[in-house]
Amino acid sequence: MNDRNHLSKVSSTTSVNIIEDGIVDIPMLQLLNEDGELLKGAVAPELSQDQATRILKTMEYIRLLDERMIAAQRQGRISFYLACTGEEAATTASAAALFEHDMIMSQYREQAALAYRGYTTEQFMNQMFSNRLDPNKGRQMPIHYGDKALNFMTISSPLGTQIPQASGYAYGQKLQGNDAVTICYFGEGAASEGDFHAGLNMAAVLNCPVIFFCRNNGYAISTPAEEQFAGDGIASRGIGYGIKTIRVDGNDALAVFIATQQAREIALKDKCPVLIEAMTYRLAAHSTSDDPTGYRSKEEEAKWRLKDPINRFKQWVIGKGWFDEAEHEAYITKSREDILAAVKTAEKVAVCDIDDLVNDVYDTVPWHLEEQLTHLKTHIKKYPDNYPKTSAEVK
Repeated sequence: MNDRNHLSKVSSTTSVNIIEDGIVDIPMLQLLNEDGELLKGAVAPELSQDQATRILKTMEYIRLLDERMIAAQRQGRISFYLACTGEEAATTASAAALFEHDMIMSQYREQAALAYRGYTTEQFMNQMFSNRLDPNKGRQMPIHYGDKALNFMTISSPLGTQIPQASGYAYGQKLQGNDAVTICYFGEGAASEGDFHAGLNMAAVLNCPVIFFCRNNGYAISTPAEEQFAGDGIASRGIGYGIKTIRVDGNDALAVFIATQQAREIALKDKCPVLIEAMTYRLAAHSTSDDPTGYRSKEEEAKWRLKDPINRFKQWVIGKGWFDEAEHEAYITKSREDILAAVKTAEKVAVCDIDDLVNDVYDTVPWHLEEQLTHLKTHIKKYPDNYPKTSAEVK
């Protein structure tokens, strides 16, 4: 029988022993320098040319998508957007290290993981424009994607909700004997939510095969990391919960790939959680509702642009002899054209019927929702010019 005495692992001392900050040194895994060259002694993961090209193209595509959709929001074509500029490697390379049957639970800035799995430009647009082809039926804000076929759990706005959910889902994977893990993405700001602590403790105690992937991008909206916590980032918290922990350069796609690859192997083999803290930087605004000039300098941003994850990985791909300039330029041109064309198509598709607000949320629509829907229809009928038209008249 196992010794369940909670003191069984505790040593004794006869003097006051104060544990000070800095006793545990958590190094950051890095394989590429800022010029995309392997560091001395570094060994690149086993990436095929097809894998490397797919990672690079996904990062390039997402940056183009972000640029176009920020412009679309400024033009009033969509209401909201969140870009992942500067963080493309953290999300893309980690997704590339997973298997397709692994579950992804996202915060809201991981569109690259979804694109890597095959989410199409049309699917992105239909969700963001909340039209009739949106599988969420227009009930979600833009960028709140979800796709059952791609094992990508639908995003919800409140910070941290996906963290305990990921622990629970991974626990289910373990009980069912599945050869799969769950990866849960979140920012360092979300790690200040109570759900973070509940989720990590649950995963540690129940030995859930989940990878907690923290994008430490320096800011929780306008609050810098040094004003969020006094400890050594988020990695130290994993150690505190008894979770195997890795800190990695989030702008180094090779390092992120191998860190996630090994985290997955550990999570499956040992049936346990793993925490990855990816040190990166949000070059874009937090969202289209944010103005970063109010809380950080252009000089600070310029320093991080030198660590650009796309250029860094691109240089490594070029060094491997896997880069075709003409083919790559053709891909960029076509992607830009496809994104713009998809915007123009999606915005012309009618929005969902107003009844879709309630008609498959419950088996039988409750009386109070029926009443609210009636009031809403009356309001829209009174002010028709202030609302988008559907293909069916509001009755």
